[in-house]
Amino acid sequence: MSTGTPLVGPKAAFGPAVPAASTGETCGHPDGVRATARIRAAYNGRVTTLPQLSSDGPFHLRRMRTSGKAATVGIIGAMSAPLGGDRLALDITAEDRAELEVTTAAATLALRGPTTAPATYDVRLTAGEHACLHWLPQPLISAAGSNLHQTYTVNLAATSRLLLREEQILGRANEKPGHLVSRIRVHHAGRPLLDQHTAYGDPEPGWDGPAVLNGHRAVGQLLLVDPELDVRRSPALVREGTEDGCAVLAPLAGGPALLATAVAPTSSALRELLDEALRHALGE
Repeated sequence: MSTGTPLVGPKAAFGPAVPAASTGETCGHPDGVRATARIRAAYNGRVTTLPQLSSDGPFHLRRMRTSGKAATVGIIGAMSAPLGGDRLALDITAEDRAELEVTTAAATLALRGPTTAPATYDVRLTAGEHACLHWLPQPLISAAGSNLHQTYTVNLAATSRLLLREEQILGRANEKPGHLVSRIRVHHAGRPLLDQHTAYGDPEPGWDGPAVLNGHRAVGQLLLVDPELDVRRSPALVREGTEDGCAVLAPLAGGPALLATAVAPTSSALRELLDEALRHALGE
């Protein structure tokens, strides 16, 4: 995770444990960094508190000022990561009735590092009954020569709410991307809701072809889970046929959830597409 400007206990169980997503070779490298940062939010009857805020490795956690009952945590990069061979993890829990938003101060930059072994970056999100959890980081940039396996493992109670945004930029200006493998696994009320796997960059076949990215270099997803969400709708296209990319918003079977998937030429265009898809999902 690249550095950025500073921002102003045991894990609770809320249902069947979601098995860690397999990402192929995850043995790391002796020269790599191994770190797990933990955030645990709890509701004390008035506001959301943070009984656990444990920084580690490249993850420096800071509570940000907020109004209302919610808590917001900013993640500041304390060193360059992930590099080849690193094994990094974030363990984030919003207990019953807690309201938590987590963001990052800057984009995460995946680099080659001292070895060609893949780095792993695991984000584990858990939300209890009537909890609200927002995971809204800045984009992940896959730099030339990097090799990163990223996983999201999400465990939601039946009445919890989730907003998850994932943005990936394939290569910096005028460079090819590295190898980026990403998987999202979501369980809702103990049942599978989403299991999605994507892979970009060499040696993946056809990743840049017309059936996948069609030349675009920014790709992202936005997952909205809410018991009160109106999912009785057909899939909707956002900005179909424009040079600034497009997105599709579709309901997920088996849960009160909508998933937006977008491709765009730039990071800013991707964010605009995901924001527009979110407004459409919320009926605004």
